[in-house]
Amino acid sequence: MTQTLSPRDVHVDELRALEAEAVHIIREVAAELERPVLLFSAGKDSIVLLRLAEKAFRPAKLPFPVLHVDTGHNFPEVIDFRDRRVSQAGHRLIVASVQESIDSGRVKEAGLSRNRLQTRTLLDALAYSGFDAAFGGARRDEERSRAKERVLSFRDEFGQWDPRAQRPEPWSLYNGKIRRGESVRVFPLSNWTELDVWRYIKLENLELPSIYFAHQREVFDRDGILLAASEFTQPEGRERAHVEWVRYRTVGDLTITGAVRSHATDIDGVIAEISAATVSERGETRADDRTSIAAMEDRKREGYF
Repeated sequence: MTQTLSPRDVHVDELRALEAEAVHIIREVAAELERPVLLFSAGKDSIVLLRLAEKAFRPAKLPFPVLHVDTGHNFPEVIDFRDRRVSQAGHRLIVASVQESIDSGRVKEAGLSRNRLQTRTLLDALAYSGFDAAFGGARRDEERSRAKERVLSFRDEFGQWDPRAQRPEPWSLYNGKIRRGESVRVFPLSNWTELDVWRYIKLENLELPSIYFAHQREVFDRDGILLAASEFTQPEGRERAHVEWVRYRTVGDLTITGAVRSHATDIDGVIAEISAATVSERGETRADDRTSIAAMEDRKREGYF
């Protein structure tokens, strides 16, 4: 008798295969590199990444700390979740502050968004602690420059990325050998999609910051992006603040991260919306990625994650 698999069974099998691949990558890098760190923004991708890292080493504790590059312009709900999630799990959290980089003269604030200033703060934090590998939740489907990288993205002694100097990764072989001063960024979720991430969140019953689900918020339209009215962002000129039902597809610096109109108050509703979406999350909601076609790639060449 032939057994027919339901769509849910197929999705679960696919998710468990992606999970196994990610756990394998995390273990391989932790075994080969001396001082890894996991970048944690408390966004959905890094929440999934943290769960995978925990699974990779259970029942032992996470053998590396968690690092957040804090712009100082974050959504309060996200910071509250970050602190609670890390504290409950007993992980060591390192917060690299963009504000401290500004105060020390390492970077100069120009304009409203601090997103680009994160690069210097991240590189300083990695150098200060001697981290030679940094796990991150980037996915190939996010943005075109992400698709140029391998699972292991090598950076020179200045933290810079050269897309022409990629190493091949045949089958499941990852060459993490680096010279003194070099480092590697590691993307265990590289082969995942946004929909995979949401389905895994449902499968694992993972908690998320509340802003990922539909809620009423005061927003205003700036160049086609719905920005939250806050102490850092206010309407200008003909812009007018109003209350709408919205949610966020991605989290980050609230000065450049836009909301999407939505009534999806639960995970099934979000999955249904993502399944029907025709625009990537960054393309729809991140103002900094609209400055030029190569905006993300330019930042990554400088050392951005």
